[in-house]
Amino acid sequence: MSELIHAVSLEENAHVPGELDPLTEQEREEIEHEMTHYPFKQAATIEALKVVQKHQGWVSDGKVKAIAQILDVSPEEVDGVATFYNKIYRRPVGETVIAVCDSVSCWVMGYEGLMSHACEKLKVQPGQTSADGRFTLLPTPCLGACDKGPALMFGEELVTNVTGEEFDKLVK
Repeated sequence: MSELIHAVSLEENAHVPGELDPLTEQEREEIEHEMTHYPFKQAATIEALKVVQKHQGWVSDGKVKAIAQILDVSPEEVDGVATFYNKIYRRPVGETVIAVCDSVSCWVMGYEGLMSHACEKLKVQPGQTSADGRFTLLPTPCLGACDKGPALMFGEELVTNVTGEEFDKLVK
């Protein structure tokens, strides 16, 4: 289900169909620096995507095309990498992404109740962003906290044994 945000093809997600969204000078400099760490510049694809996302909050089709140019690969190759990784967002997301683990362990330990509570609290469905733009709620594969479920990532923070009450405190 997390593919609602990140696994979207170029054509489905085009904010300016067919047009390049040039990299900012800072993005270009950071990507060029990352390229120096690899024997082939194409190997810096993930780092280039992370640079753009750090500055823009997500990676637009135009930025995918700009990254492809600087790395000398096709936009489809960059998009393939971007859609493979669930932490690269191909559509705008809220200020904080809340990724709720939907693995078997977390499911057994209360995923459904937690996700239902989160949807009700934020007034969204999984894959959506709250009306105030503060939160995007995503189901996500295993977070590696199988003995402490249900678990979620609140931005970059792993939170385990999450109850509805604890969720409310996080989003306050």
